Amino acid sequence: MPRSEAATVEAYLAGLPEERRDVITTVRDAINRHLPPGYEERMNWGMISWEIPLSRYPETYNRQPLSFVALAAQKNHYALYLMCVHADSPVETELRRAYAEAGKKLDMGKSCLRFKRLEDLLLPEVVRIVAATPVEAHIARHEAGRVRN
Repeated sequence: MPRSEAATVEAYLAGLPEERRDVITTVRDAINRHLPPGYEERMNWGMISWEIPLSRYPETYNRQPLSFVALAAQKNHYALYLMCVHADSPVETELRRAYAEAGKKLDMGKSCLRFKRLEDLLLPEVVRIVAATPVEAHIARHEAGRVRN
Protein backbone atom coordinates (compact mmCIF):
# COMPACT_ATOMS: atom_id res chain seq x y z
CA MET A 1 0.00 0.00 0.00
CA PRO A 2 1.43 3.40 -0.89
CA ARG A 3 1.63 6.17 1.66
CA SER A 4 -1.88 7.05 2.76
CA GLU A 5 -3.34 10.50 2.24
CA ALA A 6 -6.08 9.81 4.83
CA ALA A 7 -6.65 12.74 7.19
CA THR A 8 -8.01 10.64 10.05
CA VAL A 9 -7.29 7.26 11.56
CA GLU A 10 -10.85 6.19 10.78
CA ALA A 11 -10.40 7.10 7.10
CA TYR A 12 -7.08 5.24 7.01
CA LEU A 13 -8.67 2.10 8.42
CA ALA A 14 -11.66 2.37 6.09
CA GLY A 15 -9.29 2.45 3.11
CA LEU A 16 -7.66 -0.87 3.99
CA PRO A 17 -8.83 -4.27 2.73
CA GLU A 18 -10.66 -6.13 5.52
CA GLU A 19 -7.89 -8.62 6.36
CA ARG A 20 -5.27 -5.85 6.58
CA ARG A 21 -7.65 -3.62 8.54
CA ASP A 22 -8.14 -6.45 11.07
CA VAL A 23 -4.38 -6.73 11.70
CA ILE A 24 -3.86 -2.97 11.97
CA THR A 25 -6.90 -2.62 14.25
CA THR A 26 -5.66 -5.39 16.56
CA VAL A 27 -2.24 -3.76 16.95
CA ARG A 28 -3.73 -0.26 17.24
CA ASP A 29 -6.18 -1.31 19.94
CA ALA A 30 -3.42 -3.00 21.95
CA ILE A 31 -1.23 0.10 21.76
CA ASN A 32 -4.10 2.39 22.74
CA ARG A 33 -4.93 0.19 25.76
CA HIS A 34 -1.35 0.44 27.06
CA LEU A 35 -0.40 3.95 25.96
CA PRO A 36 0.81 6.14 28.84
CA PRO A 37 -0.93 9.50 29.28
CA GLY A 38 0.37 12.44 27.26
CA TYR A 39 0.72 10.83 23.85
CA GLU A 40 -1.83 11.60 21.13
CA GLU A 41 -2.96 9.35 18.29
CA ARG A 42 -3.28 10.98 14.88
CA MET A 43 -2.39 10.55 11.24
CA ASN A 44 1.08 11.75 10.34
CA TRP A 45 3.65 10.69 7.74
CA GLY A 46 0.90 8.72 5.97
CA MET A 47 0.37 6.31 8.88
CA ILE A 48 -1.18 6.04 12.31
CA SER A 49 1.13 7.86 14.69
CA TRP A 50 1.32 8.27 18.44
CA GLU A 51 3.15 11.48 19.28
CA ILE A 52 3.96 14.00 21.94
CA PRO A 53 2.02 17.12 20.91
CA LEU A 54 3.90 20.32 20.16
CA SER A 55 2.03 22.00 23.01
CA ARG A 56 3.91 19.68 25.39
CA TYR A 57 7.27 19.49 23.57
CA PRO A 58 7.80 22.09 20.82
CA GLU A 59 11.61 21.74 20.56
CA THR A 60 11.73 19.40 17.55
CA TYR A 61 14.12 19.81 14.63
CA ASN A 62 11.35 19.53 12.03
CA ARG A 63 8.54 21.39 13.84
CA GLN A 64 6.54 18.17 13.91
CA PRO A 65 5.31 16.45 17.08
CA LEU A 66 7.88 14.10 18.62
CA SER A 67 7.01 10.65 17.30
CA PHE A 68 6.77 7.72 19.70
CA VAL A 69 5.14 4.87 17.74
CA ALA A 70 3.76 4.65 14.20
CA LEU A 71 1.85 1.87 12.45
CA ALA A 72 1.22 1.24 8.77
CA ALA A 73 0.08 -1.39 6.31
CA GLN A 74 2.75 -1.34 3.61
CA LYS A 75 2.58 -3.09 0.24
CA ASN A 76 4.26 -6.35 1.33
CA HIS A 77 4.27 -6.12 5.12
CA TYR A 78 3.11 -4.21 8.17
CA ALA A 79 5.44 -1.69 9.76
CA LEU A 80 5.55 -0.73 13.42
CA TYR A 81 7.96 2.11 14.16
CA LEU A 82 9.09 2.03 17.78
CA MET A 83 11.12 5.20 18.27
CA CYS A 84 11.84 4.28 21.88
CA VAL A 85 13.60 1.10 20.70
CA HIS A 86 15.80 3.01 18.27
CA ALA A 87 16.73 5.55 20.91
CA ASP A 88 17.53 3.12 23.71
CA SER A 89 19.78 0.15 23.14
CA PRO A 90 18.76 -1.69 26.36
CA VAL A 91 15.15 -1.69 25.11
CA GLU A 92 16.31 -3.03 21.75
CA THR A 93 18.31 -5.74 23.54
CA GLU A 94 15.22 -6.73 25.53
CA LEU A 95 13.13 -6.89 22.36
CA ARG A 96 15.71 -9.02 20.56
CA ARG A 97 15.96 -11.36 23.55
CA ALA A 98 12.17 -11.70 23.77
CA TYR A 99 11.96 -12.63 20.08
CA ALA A 100 14.76 -15.18 20.45
CA GLU A 101 13.12 -16.74 23.52
CA ALA A 102 9.79 -16.92 21.68
CA GLY A 103 11.47 -18.57 18.69
CA LYS A 104 10.28 -15.79 16.37
CA LYS A 105 12.31 -14.09 13.65
CA LEU A 106 12.82 -10.39 14.31
CA ASP A 107 12.76 -8.29 11.13
CA MET A 108 13.81 -4.85 12.35
CA GLY A 109 15.67 -1.85 11.01
CA LYS A 110 16.70 1.10 13.19
CA SER A 111 13.24 1.49 14.68
CA CYS A 112 11.01 -0.26 12.16
CA LEU A 113 9.66 -3.64 13.17
CA ARG A 114 8.32 -5.38 10.04
CA PHE A 115 5.91 -8.31 10.11
CA LYS A 116 3.86 -10.09 7.45
CA ARG A 117 1.23 -11.67 9.72
CA LEU A 118 -0.07 -10.79 13.16
CA GLU A 119 1.40 -14.09 14.41
CA ASP A 120 4.88 -12.80 13.47
CA LEU A 121 4.56 -9.86 15.85
CA LEU A 122 5.40 -10.36 19.52
CA LEU A 123 2.55 -8.06 20.57
CA PRO A 124 2.84 -8.63 24.36
CA GLU A 125 6.45 -7.43 24.26
CA VAL A 126 5.56 -4.45 22.07
CA VAL A 127 2.82 -3.28 24.44
CA ARG A 128 5.12 -3.83 27.42
CA ILE A 129 7.65 -1.48 25.82
CA VAL A 130 4.94 1.06 24.98
CA ALA A 131 3.49 0.95 28.51
CA ALA A 132 6.95 1.34 30.06
CA THR A 133 7.75 4.57 28.22
CA PRO A 134 6.06 7.61 29.77
CA VAL A 135 6.25 10.91 27.89
CA GLU A 136 8.97 12.26 30.18
CA ALA A 137 11.20 9.22 29.53
CA HIS A 138 10.75 9.51 25.77
CA ILE A 139 11.62 13.22 25.84
CA ALA A 140 14.69 12.51 28.00
CA ARG A 141 15.94 9.82 25.56
CA HIS A 142 15.33 12.14 22.64
CA GLU A 143 17.23 14.98 24.26
CA ALA A 144 20.10 12.72 25.32
CA GLY A 145 20.56 11.71 21.67
CA ARG A 146 20.51 15.26 20.27
CA VAL A 147 23.77 16.84 19.19
CA ARG A 148 24.00 20.38 20.47
CA ASN A 149 26.40 23.05 19.22
